[in-house]
Amino acid sequence: MVALAGGAFRMGSDAHYAEESPQHLREVGPFAIEKRPVTNAQYASFVAETGYITVAERELDPADFPGADPGDLVPGSLVFTPTTGPVDLGDWRAWWRWQPGAHWSAPTGPGSTLDGLDEHPVVHVAFEDAEAYAVWAGRRLPTEAEWEFAARGGLDGAEYGWGDERMPAGEVMANTWQGAFPYRSTGWGGTSPVGSYPANGYGLVDMIGNVWEWSSDPFTPRHVPPGMVVPERGGRAALLDTGGDAATTRVIKGGSHLCAPEYCRRYRPAARSSQSIDSAATHIGFRCAS
Repeated sequence: MVALAGGAFRMGSDAHYAEESPQHLREVGPFAIEKRPVTNAQYASFVAETGYITVAERELDPADFPGADPGDLVPGSLVFTPTTGPVDLGDWRAWWRWQPGAHWSAPTGPGSTLDGLDEHPVVHVAFEDAEAYAVWAGRRLPTEAEWEFAARGGLDGAEYGWGDERMPAGEVMANTWQGAFPYRSTGWGGTSPVGSYPANGYGLVDMIGNVWEWSSDPFTPRHVPPGMVVPERGGRAALLDTGGDAATTRVIKGGSHLCAPEYCRRYRPAARSSQSIDSAATHIGFRCAS
């Protein structure tokens, strides 16, 4: 754990995706955050001690999926699959597949293992899987504000966690997609061992890239700064309207190895995305705070 004193910082951005706005002054109190994302080896210790079964491994109840073919209701998760060539980047289904039998210890499906991946971040963890680990470890998940404060590494207002240039002097600073997305990778093409890239100013690694990381905050389509008067629309707070039940989503932060300039520029501290709490995939992990 790395102890941080907290303080005020500029959260969000008005220069990129709408959900990052408005940029505003946010203050966080003292907290500690893990230097690196939770690894496969660490998660394996948790499972070995507790017998925990992740969401992706659990049997599905047909009552929750009326009309679905029972043959399709099998445990599994989303697995990234490179395409054979250029595709319409507006259709994410071209590179994602639902893989029966995929879960944290079988990341690409039946027959796959974690051999050689002990120090890679654990993936295929849904929100409650991350929370369960945090409780076992005597910790918790970071809030979105804590996570962003930590990711900035003391560089308040900087574009990236290391400064204002994506690749200073041509150096790759994080495990993001290198090459032509989603069919040709000249980088890792998947997760990398934690700490493969330089730490930020707080000594934290992989805050940007490698895997998206869960925060404890429900997702809203805009930031709602403290003290902001939220207009009402149809009896609901307009800026808080997620288009669904806010209790079923959380903010994920940091981008992943699948973020490419032509598709996803969310490899920045201000970037945020919505994720359903019951979903898992090959590019989502977490780290703990206290």
